[in-house]
Amino acid sequence: MGWEEKQVRGYPEFVQTAQRYHGRPIFALFCGDKDAEGKSWCPDCVTAEPVVRKELHNMPEESVFIYCLVGDRAYWKDPNNEFRKNLKLTAVPTLLKYGTDPNGYSSVLTVEVIWIRQTLNKL
Repeated sequence: MGWEEKQVRGYPEFVQTAQRYHGRPIFALFCGDKDAEGKSWCPDCVTAEPVVRKELHNMPEESVFIYCLVGDRAYWKDPNNEFRKNLKLTAVPTLLKYGTDPNGYSSVLTVEVIWIRQTLNKL
């Protein structure tokens, strides 16, 4: 495997991890927190995660995949949460290629695009 995965929870851990791997291709999947049984409160995240994971082998060499839990539903719904304010995320799940422009983020791929690709692959 020419890439590595890091799992983080919350905005500060995400930023710290992204900074640690600055200069390498960074892809991040943002999903809702999981309960004691490992299931996210976000049904779209439950659907999207295995689809994204199935494609990780296509990442460029030396890439870093950050799986980031954004918090509980109440925190995510707060329009002033750090993910919404700083990364301009509008939905979970969101797949993001991070650090490719001066603002630190680009290439947002939301669940709708993932579902389209999954559907096309079935045809």
